[in-house]
Order: sequence, then C-alpha cells, then structure tokens
Amino acid sequence: MSPSSTDHEKELSKDDNHDNCASSRLLQEHEHPQHLPTWRKWLAVSVTGSASACVTATSSMAAFAEDGVSADFHVGHTVSVLQISLYVLGLGLGPMVLGPLSEIYGRRPVYRSSYGLFFALSWPVAFAPNIGVFLAFRFITGICGAAFLSVPGGSISDMFSDQTFRRPMAVYTICPFLGPVVGPVVSGYHLDWRWTYYIILMWAFGQLIAIFLFIPETYVPVLIKAKLIRQNLHHASETKMHTVKHVAKAIAFSCYTPFRLLFSDMMALLLDTWNAVILGILYLAFQVFPIIFEGGHGFTVQETGLGYLGIGLGMIIGLATQPYWNRYIYLSSRFYIRVSQRNGGILPPEARLYMGQVGGICVSIGLFWLAFTTYPAVPWIVPILASVPFGCGIYFVYASTFTYLVTTYRPIAASAMAANSAMRSTFAAVFPLFAGALYARLGTVGATALMAGITAIMAPFPFIFARLGPRLRKKSKFAV
Repeated sequence: MSPSSTDHEKELSKDDNHDNCASSRLLQEHEHPQHLPTWRKWLAVSVTGSASACVTATSSMAAFAEDGVSADFHVGHTVSVLQISLYVLGLGLGPMVLGPLSEIYGRRPVYRSSYGLFFALSWPVAFAPNIGVFLAFRFITGICGAAFLSVPGGSISDMFSDQTFRRPMAVYTICPFLGPVVGPVVSGYHLDWRWTYYIILMWAFGQLIAIFLFIPETYVPVLIKAKLIRQNLHHASETKMHTVKHVAKAIAFSCYTPFRLLFSDMMALLLDTWNAVILGILYLAFQVFPIIFEGGHGFTVQETGLGYLGIGLGMIIGLATQPYWNRYIYLSSRFYIRVSQRNGGILPPEARLYMGQVGGICVSIGLFWLAFTTYPAVPWIVPILASVPFGCGIYFVYASTFTYLVTTYRPIAASAMAANSAMRSTFAAVFPLFAGALYARLGTVGATALMAGITAIMAPFPFIFARLGPRLRKKSKFAV
C-alpha cells in the first residue's frame, strides 16, 4: 500500500476514534440507535428486507420473460438471457461503492437515493423501444438496487447489540433469497413480458414510500455530526469545508476497502468464494427448472413457476429452525462453556459457522437427489421435494456467513457485506449463460450431478473455516 494511502488510513482511524469518544459524550442514551424502540427497529429491518426481496425478485422474474424479449426485439436466446446476467452483475458491482458510501454519509441517504433511482430507471426497462436500451437500463437498475444487499447488514449492526442482532440478521438473510424464488412464481402467470416489469414498478413504488417513512438514520458518526451542526453553526461550516476538501479522497479510500478486504483477508475471500459458487448454482436452477419440468414432465410455464416453491419452502424451514440454533449455540450452557473456555471466556465468531456446516451438506444432498430424479418416469413431486433440502441448505449457508461477517468485521460491516455481494453476484451473473450448453452436452442428470459434486467438494469448507478461523483472524487487519 502506498504511503499516502497509509497516512490517510491513519487519519481516518483517528477520526473514528474521535467519533467513538464523541459518541459517549454527545449522544444521550435514548439517542443511540441501539436504544430505539424495538418495534421501530424491527420495522426498519422489515422494510429493508422486503426491499431486498424486491431487488432480487427483479432478477429472477426475467427468467420467464426471455421468450417475449426475444420475439419483440428479434434477438437470440443468449442475448435475452443477458437481461438476467447484466442485472445480477450490477447487483455485484453496486455494493462495492454503495456499501462504503453508507459509512461516509450514513445509511438513510444511500437507501433513499439508490432505491429512488432503482424505481425511476425501471421505467425505461418496462417501456424500452429496443434491446440496447433494455439491457443498458437493466444493468444500471441492478447497480442502484444493490444497496439493499450490503447496507442492511450495517444497519442491523448499528441498531442491535452482539447479544440481540442474531434474530434480525436471520430474518434479513432470508429476504434476498426468497426474492428469486417468488419472482418466477409471479412472472409465470402472464403472457406479456412487459407486465413483468410493470409489476416490478408497482412493487418498487410501494417500497420507496416505506423507505422514506420508516427507515431512520442509524450510523453513529453521522448522528454525532448532525448533533454538532445543530449545536454549533461555526462547527457546521468547518465540517462542510472539511467535507468538500476531503470528500473525493474519502470516497476513493472507502470504496477501496471492500476490494482490500476481499484480496488481503484470507477468511473473507474463502467464505465469499464458497457463497459465490452456491449462489451461481441457485441462479443456474432458474434456467434448469424449465428444462426439467417443461421438457421432462410437460409442465406449463405457470406450473414450472410454482415448482420453485420447493426451494422457498426449504428456506422457510431453515428460518423456522433459527430459535433452536440460538438455543443450542448461545443458550446451551454446556456448549457455551466448552467453546468459550477454549477462547478466553468469549464465544468466538466461528461458532456462527456451525449452521453453515449443516447447510453445506444439505445443499449437496438436495442436488444429488434432484440429479437422479429428473427422469420423466419419476413422479414430478420427487424432484420438487429434492429442492427443499437444497433451499434449506442455502439459508443455513448464508445465515451463518452473514452473521459471521457482521460479527467479525463489525467496524466495516457494510463493506464486508459488499465484498461478499460482489463475489457471489458475479458468479450468479455468469452461471446462467452456460446453462443451456451445459445441459445440452451432459443432459439433466449429468449436469445436475456435476453441480452436486462441486458442492460436495466444498461441503467441508465451513468445518475448515471453523478450525482455521481464529488463526486467520489474528492475521487480519480488519477483524475485531
């Protein structure tokens, strides 16, 4: 790292320390975001969660609009699939900027501006006159909506303490993954592809109103600065001059943080790569289910859309088991004492990965089950049942990973989530592009078994992470 970067890092570190000290002096207990009324905190979690579901549902809804786009714009199937890949690529790139910006200007301005642009720029998608405009704005709306895949992790970290943030994090985790499951169910029930995007516009408009009404500012340094400005106008002018002078440098440095975390912190890189492969396979399933059910079982488009509910049911089952995981890991005195005694009396972040260990196994089992039940002679309900453990495993993997990232990298939680989102969304953008060729070459059984084999190879990862985590955290420049 360059000397100037190092000096700026030290400068920001001093500012952070000053903010932390000022927090104890300037913010009264009732003003701290962790002391907001419980109902208000949960309302904010619900709004950010439903907004993230809308953003991710917008990606998968397009799976059933491919034929209409191809016909209206006279393009091939591969070009029409780009409406998914470009949008998901935007979801991956957006958090790298929007996540760090929330740690400069606060959570609420980023939520409002990004989702306002997401809504406004969805209109050119719905009414696109040609394929160029359509694909360009699909990519741009993906970038705009991406704030809700990274910043909510920071908001939850702001509002909830280490002892209370597990449940809201569990609820938020399921939302961006239920979105892609709900999308095909909705889009499978109309013929005109433009209605897919009309529905997105209506949903996004309702979400935008809720964001303006119900999401408070929760980032402590921003709350401190706002209070200083109210109390001292001279300090306000100084703050403004300082912001104008340093804003470009601060933004550049903050946007660099997710990249630096991703490529210099081994634990973050390994976890994000594991997450990326699993999300890529999930998006591959959106291309595969029509092959399995329409081609093999004679399903209509609407019936194929309902087939995704098996994945959604698995995720809901995973969420329903969250209290049992909390009781075992955090409330079981026998487990807590045994693990904490090995770590100086503190429960380590690696305890959050135990759920991911079960999740990695469930994902592999579900895919193998799906692979060998795709034959037309097998009743259609059997492969749908196979998607239940697949969906449950996906929830376990991401719930454990998100909780681990927020716990381990709490000072830069939004940036840590941004790095994760960028990695997994990039894989999700690429995988659907080769789905058709892969399944044409290997067949439904061979191609699905290949995906299952890859997840089986990766299933030991959370066990390895839990073992190596303490050693890697000691070497990390970011881990608390």
